[in-house]
Amino acid sequence: MGRKLDLSGLTEEEAEHILQVVQRDFSLRKKEEERLSEMKQKLDEEGNKCSILSKHQKFNEHCCIRCCSPFTFLINSKRQCQDCKYNICKNCCSYQKKEKAWICCVCQQARHRIQR
Repeated sequence: MGRKLDLSGLTEEEAEHILQVVQRDFSLRKKEEERLSEMKQKLDEEGNKCSILSKHQKFNEHCCIRCCSPFTFLINSKRQCQDCKYNICKNCCSYQKKEKAWICCVCQQARHRIQR
């Protein structure tokens, strides 16, 4: 990164093209940083919400920690997220065949963020 390139042998058109590519790269990197920052903020907010709701006695026994919908025996049964261990409804999670476990949408996002 600390090296300087000698671009004096390029035509004006080639130098302009290189400048456009570098500017586009900076723009894409900035957008990606903003997207990741926004995702981190959402995950932090979700974590704060969960910690507040989980302090209410038995809230998570009767309602989904993610969307607050009540659990019912047949229509909306509860599942436990393998990562955060909160009870979640079927709309807020997906089954991971490889792990044979349910993962909530927030933990999925966190996993995706870590993999990047």
